[in-house]
Amino acid sequence: MTTTGPARTSSLMDDLLGLLRIRIRRGVNLAVRDINSSDPYIVVKMGKQVIQYIIGYLQLRNISLRANINLLFLFFFFVQKLKTRVISKDVNPEWNEDLTLSVTDPSLTVLLTVYDHDMFSKDDKMGDAEFEIKPYIEALRMQLDGLLSGTIVTTVQPSRRNCLAEESKVTWIDGKLVQDLVLRLRHVECGEVEAQLQWIDLPGSKGL
Repeated sequence: MTTTGPARTSSLMDDLLGLLRIRIRRGVNLAVRDINSSDPYIVVKMGKQVIQYIIGYLQLRNISLRANINLLFLFFFFVQKLKTRVISKDVNPEWNEDLTLSVTDPSLTVLLTVYDHDMFSKDDKMGDAEFEIKPYIEALRMQLDGLLSGTIVTTVQPSRRNCLAEESKVTWIDGKLVQDLVLRLRHVECGEVEAQLQWIDLPGSKGL
């Protein structure tokens, strides 16, 4: 016998740990893909994203996707924003833009890919970088109340397993835990991307 509705134990909020806000700060010495410059933007991906869980959640409860299309669009645009704006003719662009990912599995890695926007042809890749969020999640699970702002909680060293260009610090700042990253791009002749991680607790989710 197949059970439906509340009897099903799997749901969006049961799986969701919270949201990871990735602030894409800037690119440094990115590759030239046009005549003298590039028009870069960044795409960020990580495993299964929240839009898939919302669809599954609605289907499990026999709720019409058509009737809830506005909900899907809201999550797509406000939670599932995974692409920065294009900055024209600049190989040292400053985005200072937040991309927000849903997190269901802290062992997944984040893939960041830089592209050159082209008007009349396929956008060219300008390298990519991959990094783990597990050290940051482990730091979030520590009891950190009472720490002085500016305290370094842990550090992550560059290695063959990550794309860090230098030591990455996880720091307690004004009651929040952030991780600063300088990522060296792969599969390209040059370029780095600077970013920062910050956690967002989501009421009703499984949590950390």
